[in-house]
Amino acid sequence: MFNQLTALGWGIVTFAIVIGIGTIVLQKFGDSVATCNTGFTFNTTNQKCYNTTTGGSLTDSTADGWVNTNYLGGQLGTSGLAGWTPAIIALSIGLLFLGAFLMNKGKGRSY
Repeated sequence: MFNQLTALGWGIVTFAIVIGIGTIVLQKFGDSVATCNTGFTFNTTNQKCYNTTTGGSLTDSTADGWVNTNYLGGQLGTSGLAGWTPAIIALSIGLLFLGAFLMNKGKGRSY
């Protein structure tokens, strides 16, 4: 059973690394394709277009590539796939224990 827990642990670590790297790659790609209207400059810190002429308002980028990668980054992060991680861990460990109990069922009985 501990071998199975080790494999589960490695799977969860790999899952987390894939989510982390995917989020970083999508964010960097989104920053490179972001375009802003005239008089605006894209600020990579807060992922918004900053008005350089009046020095105030922030708006989202209008580029389709940025909009799509921003959405995918959100779906990959805490509001999407990564949000399922605790449920996957709990379900996997529960099934391991259930399987361990069911595997021993019937042993030791003499009929």
